[in-house]
Amino acid sequence: MWLSLAFLSAALLGLYDVAKKRSLTGNAVLPVLLLNTLFSSLIFLPTILSAEFGLGWFDATPLASAPGTAQAHLLVLVKSSIVLVSWIFGYFGMKHLPITIVGPINATRPVLVLLGALLVFGERLNAWQWTGVLLALASLVLLSRSGRREGVDFRHNVWILCLAVAAITGAASGLYDKYIMSRLDAAFVQSWYNLYQLGMMTVVAALLWWPRRQESPFHWSWAIPLISIFLSAADFAYFCALREEGALIAVVSMIRRGSVVVSFLCGALLFHERNLRSKAVDLALILVGMFFLWLGSR
Repeated sequence: MWLSLAFLSAALLGLYDVAKKRSLTGNAVLPVLLLNTLFSSLIFLPTILSAEFGLGWFDATPLASAPGTAQAHLLVLVKSSIVLVSWIFGYFGMKHLPITIVGPINATRPVLVLLGALLVFGERLNAWQWTGVLLALASLVLLSRSGRREGVDFRHNVWILCLAVAAITGAASGLYDKYIMSRLDAAFVQSWYNLYQLGMMTVVAALLWWPRRQESPFHWSWAIPLISIFLSAADFAYFCALREEGALIAVVSMIRRGSVVVSFLCGALLFHERNLRSKAVDLALILVGMFFLWLGSR
């Protein structure tokens, strides 16, 4: 059962990227992200209400939580800030770049997390993990060559820089998770960090987008709520998989990386993107690299 849930989570993550791409095409980035945080907050609002008022709606489920201390809320607020920075830059990159480039780049984030753990926590990488790191880096070099065929120069493209910032801050969030998840339960973190993001994103949109809304107009798309629905469902399936008896977190995490295959296929079928053959080779190399990372993490 946990394997099925892991594959379901991967598929939903791929559709999450597709919904983002569809929502952002020809649209203003900041209001799309604001609505995403709003819908995500509404999805997890019952979790907060149940915990804060002792209603017990989600007892014995992955959404079970308890009221947090001021220190716990501060920890979540820091995570919300890191993730929001990653999302803002990532959304701008997703809007202006092909999803068949964005997906493979995002799939290499575990490499940054490993390297960050090496620097921050003093962890040591084994031979399998170093092989995975080198393969992932080689795949990025090849992907940059594929990008040049579409006029995307990795060295001088501002949207690639946005993806790089998103990847680095996303890796920082992953490292920070290692710290806070040993202190807080997952449901508390996920429900409250969505709410904090909504507050921060409201301020960002009010200051940076609203005064310039005529220059960067917003158009409603039914793909926008799907962003929150797919992401929340993917995370819920992930947490359910981990709660199953015999579930192996390394295997579940590895399967979730396969979400890039779903977004890649949708980029080909729905968005009719180009240079798919060379990008498919790059993607395969990334997946092989992720497999070696998994081997080293067992």
